Amino acid sequence: MLLPILIFDVALVAWSLHLIQGAVQQRESSLMLAGMLVALAAASTLVVYFLMDRCLIYLTHASVPLNY
Repeated sequence: MLLPILIFDVALVAWSLHLIQGAVQQRESSLMLAGMLVALAAASTLVVYFLMDRCLIYLTHASVPLNY
C-alpha cells in the first residue's frame, strides 16, 4: 500500500515544482500559492498514512484476545 502512495506523492511534488517554476517565470503569486498547497497535500498524505498505519497496527494487536 505504501508504494502507490509514494508514487502519488512523487507525482504531486513534481506537479507542485512545475507550478512553482511557472509562477517564477510569469511572476504570478497565485501559481506559487497553488504549488505550495500541492506540496502541502503531498506531505500531509504521507503523514496521515503513517499515523493511520500505526493506529491500525495498534488496534489490530489490541483486539486480539489472549489465550491463557
